Amino acid sequence: MTDRRSFIQQSAALLGGLALHQTVHAAFPDIAPARPVLDPTTDEEDFWRQVRAAYACSPTLINLNNGGVSPSPRAAMEALDHYNRMCNEAPSYYMWRILDQDREPLRMNLAELAGVPHDELAMCRNATEALNTIIFGLPLKAGDEVVGSTYDYPNMYNAWRQRAQRDGVRLVYADPQLPSEDEAAMVEAFTSKFTARTKLVHITHIINWNGQILPVRKIAAAAHAQGIEVLVDAAHSFGLLDYSITDLGCDYWGTSLHKFLCAPFGNGLMWVKKEKIAKIWPLLSNDKPQGDDIRKFETLGTRSFPIEMATGYSLDLHNLIGPQRKQQRIHYLKNYWMERVREVPGVFFKTSMAPAHGCAIGVFGIEGRKATDISEQLFSKWKIHTVAIEREAKAGIEAPFNHVRVTPNVYTTTQELDRFVEAVRSLIG
Repeated sequence: MTDRRSFIQQSAALLGGLALHQTVHAAFPDIAPARPVLDPTTDEEDFWRQVRAAYACSPTLINLNNGGVSPSPRAAMEALDHYNRMCNEAPSYYMWRILDQDREPLRMNLAELAGVPHDELAMCRNATEALNTIIFGLPLKAGDEVVGSTYDYPNMYNAWRQRAQRDGVRLVYADPQLPSEDEAAMVEAFTSKFTARTKLVHITHIINWNGQILPVRKIAAAAHAQGIEVLVDAAHSFGLLDYSITDLGCDYWGTSLHKFLCAPFGNGLMWVKKEKIAKIWPLLSNDKPQGDDIRKFETLGTRSFPIEMATGYSLDLHNLIGPQRKQQRIHYLKNYWMERVREVPGVFFKTSMAPAHGCAIGVFGIEGRKATDISEQLFSKWKIHTVAIEREAKAGIEAPFNHVRVTPNVYTTTQELDRFVEAVRSLIG
């Protein structure tokens, strides 16, 4: 008990400066919280330097691809290692009798951040699993229409295509002209596709290809006015934008926690309105598949309990920073580099700089250059990690791209972005 108390207090205090999270074992309620080291009232840049110290950042590589997956803070990594070692001492005891019970406090804490009742949230492994559960669980039949967009994530596009092939569901694609700051035009791109047969609209909150924030609530309101349900892919928005799920006005929602919440890899959430849970079939077997308990979606069998439990430490850091402050900082970092390369000859952007239409993800290109060549040179010459996005238009259901995606996170420094700007200028010559 003494060793365990010492470990948790030191991990929280020294490795990320996080207060002890409620998800630490219900079996050990007497463990006192460690005092946070991070001070949110300090000078702004000094505060963000403290945040960076909470992560194990590479001293030789600048990571600007946090849109794919983000690193976890040190405290979460140490907790993950501890929980793994604990489970291996007596797996069936610690996994099923201890950590499995702690999912409920974690669910409550995540629900508080999401702004929804905890009995509407299911824990899963990623946004793909969350959204696939809903896509394959909806009681749709042949001839029913689903409206998506040419900017949807490939896994979601493929899931809907499978339902079309298997069940005869008809897919219709909105093709908004992005980037855009014209909300009316973006809403119209979706609503113009609605018909009497439309049963659901699938909306990607933040487009992974270029960082566009879609006006989800306005599209959802127009859909509900016609009796159409709304599914939101929030893989890139949760833990980044300061919002509650109810702000979106949707019926179903899924996200990954290993992106901007910085939870250990393989973490996700699914939300379903309470009154709609019963009609959604679980993706995996359950003894009450048409029941209204959100936990019917969690019958995964043996899973990584340590990954789930360590999420509490990432959530602590997120709450300590504050959702609004975090969103403002990451938007500032995105615009910081964009403002410094916008006048460079030949450079073009595919992301809005307005806070209502873009955050974190920014994309750029250089006239006459392939995105893969740009990204490879940034890494080979400057050790800057970005991601090249190249895609041809495909039969009117996929938008074309040729740009480099750049995504900072809270631990990214302006000095690193200055190096990136220098590198981009050097590519132009």
